[in-house]
Amino acid sequence: MALKATSKETTVQAKQGEPQPKSQSNPPWTTDELILALDLYLRHRNSLPDKNHPEVQALSQLLGEIGKTLGLNKGGSFRNENGVYMKLSNFRRWDPKYVENGRTGLAKGNKNEKVVWDEFADASPKLAIAVAAIRNAIESPSPEAKALTGADEPEIMEAEEGKILTRLHRYRERALVKAKKKDVLQKQGCLRCEACGFNFAEVYGQTGEGIIDVHHTKPVHSLKPGEKTKLSELALLCSNCHRVIHSKRPWLSVEQVRALIS
Repeated sequence: MALKATSKETTVQAKQGEPQPKSQSNPPWTTDELILALDLYLRHRNSLPDKNHPEVQALSQLLGEIGKTLGLNKGGSFRNENGVYMKLSNFRRWDPKYVENGRTGLAKGNKNEKVVWDEFADASPKLAIAVAAIRNAIESPSPEAKALTGADEPEIMEAEEGKILTRLHRYRERALVKAKKKDVLQKQGCLRCEACGFNFAEVYGQTGEGIIDVHHTKPVHSLKPGEKTKLSELALLCSNCHRVIHSKRPWLSVEQVRALIS
């Protein structure tokens, strides 16, 4: 006669029969992270540093902080030293100097590696400014750093320089709305879109008074945490024109939107 399995044995058998949970992989690298990795790659283009190199370890730690800010870092192996080294190797496949003799870089990387390469690899000044801005945004004790942990806005296309500076840009726009409106009202007596000329008050009467968006015109990669924004760096836009500016990558300028309308 077969003996009944004990409750302990039944539990073990059940676990053995259950599918084993898959290990959770890290999320794809963000544009911010790829920019920082590209900077490190280009500085060691001829001889990549290994996972034990101090700069690789330092970047791994910085990426961990960026991951926490963006809500991506769940611990574990997030952007560890080996992952950083592999990402540097991914960039090799887009480097014409590396592949010119038939060599290939590490495949199966992030599809945005080429986007970042095309945008920054041959633009050293722009890359340097973007790297400094991203690092400052993460490492700065400025109160603005709290704004960087918020959720992304689905209707806003991410800037070329990534999520961190996009969030900083949007924070600056919202922070000085009242001051900019007051300044323009005192000087011009009305709030009119600087791209299309739309005035909410003229169309909607008293209900439309005071309604207008504020757009930060300063290049995203030049933003610095804690830096005082000048009112002259802000433009009044109707919601339609403001949305058009942020609707594609790279973002359009106020002048470009004005030209589209005309």
